[in-house]
Amino acid sequence: MISLKNIQKYYRTDEVETTALSGVTMDITNGEFVAIMGPSGCGKSTLLNILGMLDNPDSGEYHFYEHEVAQYNERQRADLRKKSIGFVFQSFNLIDELTVYENVELPLLYLGFDASYRKKRVEEVLEQMQMMHRRNHFPQQLSGGQQQRVAVSRAIVGKPLVIFADEPTGNLDSKNGQEVMHLLTELNKSGSTIVMVTHTPEFAEYASRTIHLFDGQVVTENFKNTAKAA
Repeated sequence: MISLKNIQKYYRTDEVETTALSGVTMDITNGEFVAIMGPSGCGKSTLLNILGMLDNPDSGEYHFYEHEVAQYNERQRADLRKKSIGFVFQSFNLIDELTVYENVELPLLYLGFDASYRKKRVEEVLEQMQMMHRRNHFPQQLSGGQQQRVAVSRAIVGKPLVIFADEPTGNLDSKNGQEVMHLLTELNKSGSTIVMVTHTPEFAEYASRTIHLFDGQVVTENFKNTAKAA
């Protein structure tokens, strides 16, 4: 389970202090599919960065399963992140010089798995994502939808506890966007916990719960089709 309590995050320059998150409190249970929505600048990406341990809050508590991680340093965050979290980004973030197979294999190399397990697991995931026929291709040889399939494959290959997706359909047309959402839904049905930032209400409807942010605060939560004030 993931639990945030009274999370605060500020960004400071010499002259200005901007509040990015103000008193955010939420729980995310195992197996949930949570969407985070709100206007540009409301704190969605900041919240996802803190949840994904890419950044620390300035104050508050963050419990990631049995770990209290709010004050972890970068090394501690990185160690836990690589074992526990898969990321899917709007811009795919694939490495152009690596093949599809090598991109997906990369997290397993970081985790120290042997070659036979890596081969078995990568092929298993590429089959699941219907990308085995593209295993020796490079990212630039793929369509946007195919690149995002590879990115999802890379996110799940290490069997993470949670998948964080930041606008995963943002660079895709409607058809490919729907395909990626179906992929995430199937992963969630098979037990993956998914937290997704999206601008698109249509895609937020795939989630079991939608959290709405405004000016760095949680303002409402929708459980299925029932709105509940925070």
